[in-house]
Amino acid sequence: MIDFKNGSFFKLKESNDYGTMVSELLIPGETILNAFRAMRDGVVFTDKRVIAVNVQGITGKKRDFTSLPYSKIVAFSVETAGTFDLDAELELYFSGLGKVKFEFTGQTNITEIAKVIGAFVL
Repeated sequence: MIDFKNGSFFKLKESNDYGTMVSELLIPGETILNAFRAMRDGVVFTDKRVIAVNVQGITGKKRDFTSLPYSKIVAFSVETAGTFDLDAELELYFSGLGKVKFEFTGQTNITEIAKVIGAFVL
């Protein structure tokens, strides 16, 4: 499993690469809402959960997929990009896991992501 306590993901930007990668893990009727990519790792938001992808090894063929269901989120925080701080942040607090933090490039519509999470959590 990904070690979420050792910092956050690198700056994520929208990319369909990881949506394709996790498609085999989806349950019937589950749909991908957004997919993001960093250097090697990524995160996919579906209508049921967040799937964090950790690419491992020199070749990148080994991958860890961590499923984070919306039903286990007890709180979340969103920080939008500013004038000097161009990155946006999303912190999710999971029952039994603790805090998971994702950092996005300033072009990411973080408020739309917050609305989606809010719709499933609240």
